[in-house]
Amino acid sequence: MHKDIVYSVKSPFRSEMNILGYRFGKGEKSACIVGPTRGNEVQQLYICSQIIKTLSRLEKTGAIVNNNEIMVIPTVNQYSINTEKRFWAMDNTDINRMFPGDEEGETTKRIAAGIFNAVKGFSYGIQFASFHTPGDFIPHVRMMETGYQNTSLANLFGLPYVLTRKPQPIDTGTLNYNWQLNGTNAFSVYTSATDYIDEKSANQAVSSVLRFLTRMGIIKYNCHNGFIATTLEEELLMSIRADVSGIYRRFKEPGEEVTFGDLLAEVVDPIEGEVKSQIIAPSDGIIFFAHGKPLVIENCTVYKLIRRLHE
Repeated sequence: MHKDIVYSVKSPFRSEMNILGYRFGKGEKSACIVGPTRGNEVQQLYICSQIIKTLSRLEKTGAIVNNNEIMVIPTVNQYSINTEKRFWAMDNTDINRMFPGDEEGETTKRIAAGIFNAVKGFSYGIQFASFHTPGDFIPHVRMMETGYQNTSLANLFGLPYVLTRKPQPIDTGTLNYNWQLNGTNAFSVYTSATDYIDEKSANQAVSSVLRFLTRMGIIKYNCHNGFIATTLEEELLMSIRADVSGIYRRFKEPGEEVTFGDLLAEVVDPIEGEVKSQIIAPSDGIIFFAHGKPLVIENCTVYKLIRRLHE
């Protein structure tokens, strides 16, 4: 393992923020793994740490195939992790909306440009990201529909689902989108959690990356075959919204199968304690996403449902 600084941000009031890259093997730029760009992505940081730990062990036993380089950047935003802010602590901007970046731009654009210079050119790019709405997911691989996406490759992670998304203007600044446009097969891996450690889904994510690297001939690692993924289009997921604001009680979890009329959640009056609204399943299906905060606001998406799919 070789550790180096891939980008450094100077600060007038504290030491510079050095963004580190951990490199394994030598040769062609085969795979790059990027961890959190946001300060609350603790689960994603933990997953990257476990990947670095495992790759270090595999490299010592000669399990990285010759002429392959793997680079892991465990985080690009230590400042926000330290201050417990989701976005860049100084101006509340999102680094994962700034790619490919601008070397002469504002701070987060310069960071994005520095990171993108370091990660472009790899054959495969894997990012651990989180959703803009707080909540929990079924573990899955997410891809932008840029015309360069390859769902067959995404299936090799062995996670239960592969989700494709038609890019919106807000998506054109993400690392996944810009990786694809620059010739890298890009995948975003989502696990069950963001701002806390879910050990089970973290282990599943680590195994999925090692499984993918093995199937692409980059490492030698004996692991379970995983799932044959179900491929979904994000726009076909059914959004279920809260019709009032209040304290949120969740009764169904991601991955659970529900039938029409099942009680999914309740919204309680925060002052008087009475149930103001019950959220009912409008269709049979499997819960793909579930809101995770104790409070909910009116018209907020609290569930996303895979309609008419059964376990």
